[in-house]
Amino acid sequence: QVQLVESGGGLVQPGESLRLSCAVSKRLFSINAMRWYRQAPGKQRELVATITSGSNTNYADSVKGRFTISRDNTRNAVDLQMNSLKPEDTAVYFCNVEGLEYYYRPRSNYWGQGTQVTVSA
Repeated sequence: QVQLVESGGGLVQPGESLRLSCAVSKRLFSINAMRWYRQAPGKQRELVATITSGSNTNYADSVKGRFTISRDNTRNAVDLQMNSLKPEDTAVYFCNVEGLEYYYRPRSNYWGQGTQVTVSA
């Protein structure tokens, strides 16, 4: 099976940085996109950043210019560099991978368990 494990979360002060990483347990046959979502208490789950197989990226307006999503094929992972963090960034961050485990299976979405990011003075 395909498993995603997020890491890198923690407690930081406003203005500081964190780098999240999402490791995929096996190399998929193909990947359409990798995404980071976040969910704050009492809030809807929010799409933060997307990177496609063609390396196109897209970001939520609230994080543009501060966050960078990237792929690391050597580690079979997708990372999220978060700079200039704000208290509003506090949330559980989830990794999502859209792809095919095998060419003969339907495309599917895979989710990690999430990692907590807390930005507070």
